[in-house]
Amino acid sequence: MGNTFYFEWEVALMEWIQSWIGPVGTAIAAVITEMGDQLVCVAVLGFLYWCWEKEYGKYVGLNVLVGITLNPMVKNIFLRRRPYFDNPGIQCLKPVKSGADIYDISAQGFSFPSGHSTNSVALYTSLGRYKKNKILTVIGIVLPLLVGISRFCLGVHYPTDVICGWAMGLLVVFIVPALQRAIKNRLAFYGLLVLIALPGWFYCKSADYYTAFGILIGFIFAVEFEERFVKFENTRNVLRCILRIVLGVGVYFGLNTLLKLPFDKDFLSSATMASYAVRAARYCVIIFVTIGVYPLIFKLGDRIFKRKAS
Repeated sequence: MGNTFYFEWEVALMEWIQSWIGPVGTAIAAVITEMGDQLVCVAVLGFLYWCWEKEYGKYVGLNVLVGITLNPMVKNIFLRRRPYFDNPGIQCLKPVKSGADIYDISAQGFSFPSGHSTNSVALYTSLGRYKKNKILTVIGIVLPLLVGISRFCLGVHYPTDVICGWAMGLLVVFIVPALQRAIKNRLAFYGLLVLIALPGWFYCKSADYYTAFGILIGFIFAVEFEERFVKFENTRNVLRCILRIVLGVGVYFGLNTLLKLPFDKDFLSSATMASYAVRAARYCVIIFVTIGVYPLIFKLGDRIFKRKAS
């Protein structure tokens, strides 16, 4: 299943790197690559949105979510097999999905373009662009470079996957804010993003697209709900920040578990349109509650802290 295409120099470069990288280099690359993982992106966005600066979180979050939605849409067009599938000299040093067969393409996903590379550019470059901060700008250049390089060092992506992943991330970071500035009506802007993401329902055969689509829709509804009905205040208090993040993560994973209960495990893991629709709906609800409804308790928490302080 899938398509095989690559340049000879890519295979030669990856084989050469893996010939000398060794266990220590592999361990370092495995740590660096996590900086582009979706869970890390969610953690950073949670801190920005719940604690540091709500508008900052919305700006970065929208860029990241558009990126994670568009990436699998492109992957499902090219259907490129991962490098180690067709090149015996390349080892898979850190599978995308641990515990699954590394040659199970439905579990490990397609290769082009690199999702970690797109994620890291969309996240870290957005941090610098919003704040116009030199240190954050440097981070927005260095971290995506390291994350992308780690992907072909670990054997899970070709260098061209990484290059195109970087390019996609940059397009998102520049185009999404430009569209938002150009389209004054916010609902029209959100509607355009949904229309851009919608075609994936007609051809995408991987669960990551439907997860991302659900998250994007949930985020859009959540920020609108929060702005109209919740209007929570950010905090720089360390203890409050920790509590908000810990509880928020608990709400996220708790809802994820709870919403799976009505469905059979085999159904949820099946590659059917019904299971994909349930997945999209599930993540839509999870994000709506986590981003839009969960902050309702912040005001209660703030009042408790103020009473103790007085």
